[in-house]
Amino acid sequence: MVQAQVEQSVGEKLQDLLLNSGDITAFLDGLTAFSARYVAGSTKLYCGITLERRKRTATVASSDEEARRMDEIQLGFDDGPCLQALRTHSVVSAPDLRYEQRWPEYATAVLEHGLHSILAIPLELDDIAGAALNLYARDTNGFDDRAVDDAKAYAAEMSKALRLAIRLAKLTEVAEDREAAMESRTAIDIAIGIVMGQNRCTQSEAFEILRRASSNRNIKLRILADELVASIGRSTPETVFEE
Repeated sequence: MVQAQVEQSVGEKLQDLLLNSGDITAFLDGLTAFSARYVAGSTKLYCGITLERRKRTATVASSDEEARRMDEIQLGFDDGPCLQALRTHSVVSAPDLRYEQRWPEYATAVLEHGLHSILAIPLELDDIAGAALNLYARDTNGFDDRAVDDAKAYAAEMSKALRLAIRLAKLTEVAEDREAAMESRTAIDIAIGIVMGQNRCTQSEAFEILRRASSNRNIKLRILADELVASIGRSTPETVFEE
């Protein structure tokens, strides 16, 4: 079932996919579509990837609408083969959902869509995140021993590209968070200057006035600062970053 004769070419294709993706969401979408085609061979498969990162909501990517529905059903039950593989770091196989007892409600829901077997493989991402590859087939016993071994080998190759994608995404997010923090600091600093001028008080006293006003009105300090700057006829403050 799996076309895994040339590992080098798979790695190159995954690398190209990463280079041509604008962000990690686009990479995951492309990755599921590629995985469904690559792992399937001549058999129609549906592919989903669930990614969990610390302090970030879970990301689910699917090769098509059918896989997306199956993953959404699984997240709704908060249990199923993909989530079990992610949480236990072990391969989970459900060869015939008609007799599946581990997630009976989920299995029933999947069967209603004409899918009969599932293979879920954890993706090894060290400690930076947790993820799993979910493969759905319409046939019972859709994944024999060789198919499982080949899918595991492919998942190991895929994990390398996903680790790199997550690290790149983290660098981008850190830069964006730093920029947002600097922009917020600029607005607050200008507002503090306005309060100091209006009340002829010290910087610390002006900040305390803003903090109390923010608490009393139950709005974020940055929003209050923007409102104050705008109230004296100034545009929203901007932080200038040198290129």
